[in-house]
Amino acid sequence: MRLNDIIDRIKLPFRKEKELFSSLYDIMGFYPHDISYYKQALMHKSVGRRNDKGKPLNNERLEFLGDAMLDAVVGHIVYERFPGKREGFLTNTRSKLVSRDTLGKLADEMGLKRLILSSGYSNSHNSYVAGNAFEALVGAIYLDHGYDGVRRFMENRILSKLINIDKVAYKEVNFKSKLLEWSQKNRVRLEFRMIKQGVDKESSSPVFNFQVFLEGVAGESGKGYSKKEAQQLASEATLKRLKREPQFIDAIFIAKTERTKMEEMPTMSVPDTETEQEFVIHQQEEQDVLEILDVPEAPEDVATDNDEFDLSDITATPREQSREEIIAAAEAAAFEEDKA
Repeated sequence: MRLNDIIDRIKLPFRKEKELFSSLYDIMGFYPHDISYYKQALMHKSVGRRNDKGKPLNNERLEFLGDAMLDAVVGHIVYERFPGKREGFLTNTRSKLVSRDTLGKLADEMGLKRLILSSGYSNSHNSYVAGNAFEALVGAIYLDHGYDGVRRFMENRILSKLINIDKVAYKEVNFKSKLLEWSQKNRVRLEFRMIKQGVDKESSSPVFNFQVFLEGVAGESGKGYSKKEAQQLASEATLKRLKREPQFIDAIFIAKTERTKMEEMPTMSVPDTETEQEFVIHQQEEQDVLEILDVPEAPEDVATDNDEFDLSDITATPREQSREEIIAAAEAAAFEEDKA
């Protein structure tokens, strides 16, 4: 059956809806049954539409559904594509395939981006809008064609034409480095704590469980067959949470503010004004000072309480006097005696 015949049979009333029907066929590879799902999937909340009951009409609920279906379907495909691969590899591969960046690029490449209905939307506005619309489209496909329809769409239109799944799977994405870069840029303390270590019952391989902490605020955890794998998974999950939960970021920066306040407090405590004679050097301390300066102790019968410290009190070791100096000193002494 020709496309025009199908369109005529469905009796779409407006030219724009016929164009939408045709565009969706080009994107999905099959025809919509209920086009209302797809119209809602392409409607951004900024449009401000409401249904007959006054409730907001946009793609957010379909986005939620599509996100869950993408995880399930892509996880299923990856599971069958890479037999024998461990959980960490499969999880990383799925995560890369359904990341917001990937979905945004797919939406642009497929022509989905230009179909989004948004108030003031432009190509440079909100890089997540296109990726969100892709998820909403998947949600619409699920409601319209079921699980098999979503899988057919992902296998035939995405993974066979637009994405090299093998290249994606074996391309290493260092989520830990990305999280570390974010924390350093924002001067946030990052810590990985091993919260559990055990042994896999089936393979007898060691299993590690790490959790991310940012400024002491608990992030996400990850379990893997190596410390690196566990930390990677924990970092990836934490990065997703940072993107989706503004309150999580708020909690981190509140904790950071408290820490920096503590660091800026004086390290020395203020002296107690009621303590007497804090400035007095005790007898043993005085003896130590005299020994360091090589100054002889004052005789016991000499009062020194009112003596002030003077640089002239510290003298060099006496040198031998010349003959002229001895004569001059003797004459001065004799002169003093005559005066007395």
